[in-house]
Amino acid sequence: MDLDLVQRTAIAAAVALTSAGFAAVWMWRRRRGGMVPVPAMALDPATGLLTRSRFQLALQEGLLLSAKRGTHTCVLHVAVDGVRLAVDDGGPALAARMLAAIATLLRQSCGLSTPMARVGNDEFAIWLDGPQEAGEKLAARITQAFAVPLSVDGRDVELVVSVGLAVAPEHDAGVRLLDKAAATARSVQRSGGGAHAVFDPRIEVAHNQEIAIARELHEAGAKRQLELFFQPKIDARKLEVSAVEALLRWRHPTMGLVSPARFIPIAERQGLMEALGQWVLDGAIKQAAAWRAAGLRFRVAVNISGVHFRQDDFVAKLERGLKAHGLPAELLTCEVAEAVLMEKTAANRHRLARLQKLGVQLSVGDFAAGPASLSALESLPAHEVKVSRGLVAALPADAEARRTVEKIVAVAHQRGLRVVGEGVENEAQRDQAVRLGCDELQGYLFAKPMSARAVGIWGADAQRNLAQTFRPAQFKDTQIVDVRASDAAFVQTRISMRR
Repeated sequence: MDLDLVQRTAIAAAVALTSAGFAAVWMWRRRRGGMVPVPAMALDPATGLLTRSRFQLALQEGLLLSAKRGTHTCVLHVAVDGVRLAVDDGGPALAARMLAAIATLLRQSCGLSTPMARVGNDEFAIWLDGPQEAGEKLAARITQAFAVPLSVDGRDVELVVSVGLAVAPEHDAGVRLLDKAAATARSVQRSGGGAHAVFDPRIEVAHNQEIAIARELHEAGAKRQLELFFQPKIDARKLEVSAVEALLRWRHPTMGLVSPARFIPIAERQGLMEALGQWVLDGAIKQAAAWRAAGLRFRVAVNISGVHFRQDDFVAKLERGLKAHGLPAELLTCEVAEAVLMEKTAANRHRLARLQKLGVQLSVGDFAAGPASLSALESLPAHEVKVSRGLVAALPADAEARRTVEKIVAVAHQRGLRVVGEGVENEAQRDQAVRLGCDELQGYLFAKPMSARAVGIWGADAQRNLAQTFRPAQFKDTQIVDVRASDAAFVQTRISMRR
């Protein structure tokens, strides 16, 4: 198909959708006895659907009418996952066509006379006159419609929808019905998506708690509540501390030290990961530069979330941070989940190429040893592969886990990559990881995450540590396991910091 034909097709689709949007609103007005035309500004230009504000006004009128009649009204909130990944590959033009295609598919599922709006980047709202049973049938129909890939510009795009349903007057009699449907949709997303759910009061309680935590987390940096801790990575042969991994901690004034397992998922859902990730990256670079100035030369690793990594200015900001603090790029390692690195988009390939040119080290996190993953290692500009803590934990008793790690090590070493075994908590796991060829080890067997000050004390005392056995440190925020005489054959038990 030539370019002119593609453009004509896109314009025709947009016109059709806009007309459908006008028709839907006109039919709704007519059904309620009104003949008031809807201005173009009330419609979303990308989809031809109602805007959020216009939808809320219409919903408010409809709920008043339903209350007078004693009938039921359903509001559905449809959250679509997968749009951003496709847009990374095709750019804004693809985004517009994809949104139009999503709107068309929703129209086909709901009918032209059903009021519908685009209420977020990839979120939609639907208003249905009828009882809960009718709303659930519609939700199931929408979920089924998106169960197959959506064809856009000749490419198949896999999207996952999560549908939340709230009913008036049972759940609310006002426009907050839309918020309750949205909270329900997000609870479906947290469960994996591809389904629908009906509002439950417990969902709203959990949602309100999450919003409150997210608000405080957003302000935590300015209030100096965020801290960086660092967990050492140990060279499995030399028993030197070859690197440290930066880990975020939130010291809340009333909740105490909040676990990342609690606040990171909330940050992901509430759109805070980019800001948090940048705070961690900037802090880690600054601290690495300070250690280097003090004579401690080792790599500092930072976990980079998929949301942060996909930002258009991610590499540019990273480069500015390195230059601002005078830190050589090779002393910074970006740990990125395998699933994110494997995304086959033009934007991702460009990002990886820029990181490679910059000289920043790249670590493949949460690595699985499937054929596709092992094959992909041949082309990724990586320097390190991290064996997950789940695999490491299974090494002493599970032969299949040992074979899996053996495969990972073989392929990684063939490419000249380091292999890190994380989550090492006992001697049996340590021994198996080393026997199978892991180059570095990380876990509570050696040290728990510690403050930057503790790392500095350890490093400043490196010469003395070279002459002593590996014993617990004298400061309280490290936890190093004393090596027993029975472990003497494992390695020479001397620890140092690379200078």
